[in-house]
Amino acid sequence: MAFEDSYDFDILVNEAEKMVIAELGSQLDSYKGSICRCNECVVDMAAVALNAVKPLYRVSLLGTMYASQAMNEESYAASLRNEVSRAIEKVRKNPAHD
Repeated sequence: MAFEDSYDFDILVNEAEKMVIAELGSQLDSYKGSICRCNECVVDMAAVALNAVKPLYRVSLLGTMYASQAMNEESYAASLRNEVSRAIEKVRKNPAHD
């Protein structure tokens, strides 16, 4: 039996991922100008932003409360917005396709 079959890793959640995806959607909806919105580019944007923001992993109810508190901190929210914006521009300038 494989190691990962012995444990429930489905409860391991990065709340930052949800926040980045929501913020990415919001910024793309209000984006002024031309930008590729294909699956590859949008997922690349999310990946770039997630690699730059502090992760907020949780595995329990207490962890959910901690993540919720961190999400409400203005400095974290501002950092997340900035990193999503940077990710959009990075992928816009250098898409992974022609």
